[in-house]
Amino acid sequence: MPPLSAWAETRTGTGRMLRLPHDDTGSASLEFITAGMIFLVPLVYLVVALSALQGGAFAVEGAARQAARVFVQAPDEAAAYAGALRAVRVGLDDYGIPGDSAEMTIDCGAGGCLARRSPVSVTVRIRVPLPLVPDLLSLRSAASIPMEGVATQTVSRFRRAG
Repeated sequence: MPPLSAWAETRTGTGRMLRLPHDDTGSASLEFITAGMIFLVPLVYLVVALSALQGGAFAVEGAARQAARVFVQAPDEAAAYAGALRAVRVGLDDYGIPGDSAEMTIDCGAGGCLARRSPVSVTVRIRVPLPLVPDLLSLRSAASIPMEGVATQTVSRFRRAG
């Protein structure tokens, strides 16, 4: 029989006192652990997912900016395209994103790609996969967020023609 302090007295409808056991020993820690896991696991996943997306945003912006800088400083168009592509791959690889999966487009001004004072815009597009998504049934490509970075640089007015 439990100790007398573990019994609660309640009145019944007839006015008699009825003693019921109510022992809550240890249930607070169980409730805390359960509620903590219910709230903590999604919160940790949210932080990890947002960190991956922020890293992807930094990567795509940095890669586009470096590609535009490399493009406008190249001696000719062939070297400019090759250098910009290499800059995109290196910039994305620095953030752990495979550079081969990126799509790069270059838009030049009306005067040509390397004409003096002409703007050159480089657009880089990637897909950032959400973390902890298994590659089962190709869900990894469906569970990814598209990101785009655009950078514009102007060819120097002191650039040598030719």
